[in-house]
Amino acid sequence: MKAIQLQGYGDPAEVVRLVDVPDVGAPGPNEFVIDVEATPINGTDFMMMAGIYGFQPPLPHALGVEGVGRVSAVGRNVKHVKEGDRTLIPPATPSWVERVKTDATWLRPLPNADVNQLAMLGINPPTAYLLLTEFGPLGRGDWVIQNGATSSVGRSVVVLAKAMGIKTVNVVRREESIAEIRALGGDIVLVDGPDLPKRVAQEAGHAKIALAFDMVGGEATLNLLQTITFNGTVVLYSALSRKPFVGSSPQMIFNQQTIRGFWLVNWFKAAKPDAVIAGYEQLASLIASGAISTPIAGTYSFDKFPAALALASRFTGGKVILAPH
Repeated sequence: MKAIQLQGYGDPAEVVRLVDVPDVGAPGPNEFVIDVEATPINGTDFMMMAGIYGFQPPLPHALGVEGVGRVSAVGRNVKHVKEGDRTLIPPATPSWVERVKTDATWLRPLPNADVNQLAMLGINPPTAYLLLTEFGPLGRGDWVIQNGATSSVGRSVVVLAKAMGIKTVNVVRREESIAEIRALGGDIVLVDGPDLPKRVAQEAGHAKIALAFDMVGGEATLNLLQTITFNGTVVLYSALSRKPFVGSSPQMIFNQQTIRGFWLVNWFKAAKPDAVIAGYEQLASLIASGAISTPIAGTYSFDKFPAALALASRFTGGKVILAPH
């Protein structure tokens, strides 16, 4: 079968190849096979290519960390999915392949919805949900602030926070993104800049903001620290800028502020299957209804992956989707 494979670390044009690899074979008694339909290109994939992600399988290895497909074969003991069901590729499973074999017992059939939107269900919407629920408690009327608001996680934070009665300050990089995030339900939308803390205070009426979500790093982290309250927390969940975050020791010491990290992979290691199933069912229904939606910048077959990677690397504001055929 075909796979898009990482063969070294460095420039994607030099280290990524479309290759033939052994097929996954027939499923064992507790396994099932998923024919991949769609799989997005994420920032995670570029971190893999650079050799800086949280785990690196031995080289060479197939890329991709999420996606969606149809069950094409099931082992005799498998009852939670059947042939023909559309289901997720388990997050962190290499997905830039034609087929995946898994024994994940928490996977369930997905509702009817746009296949490209479902392909992006695995990582970003649950990350947004957990940012809002694991670092609280947050109640109705409370505020959070986030940068990277036009990202898949950022857009999901806006929608989920609105449903929970939580108010959001959303930091974007371009003026043209303001109307888009307001239309999703963002309460305040501001372009990042050195005077961000002052503008946040003015726009939010000096409301107390105890929690911030940072996907950028660099100077953007300091901007968030300067907007949050005494005992406030900045949660780092990505590193879009590829720069070390900048903080102020006096700022953090005198205000007893905290910087925390969050990685969905670690949550999966500790989460109970029932919680995973319930969380994904709720998020899948929001995607099926259109409440959670991410713009698509382009879709490409596997053999066009160089063009897909080039487009995804330009941060166009939409996701790039790969499909085997």
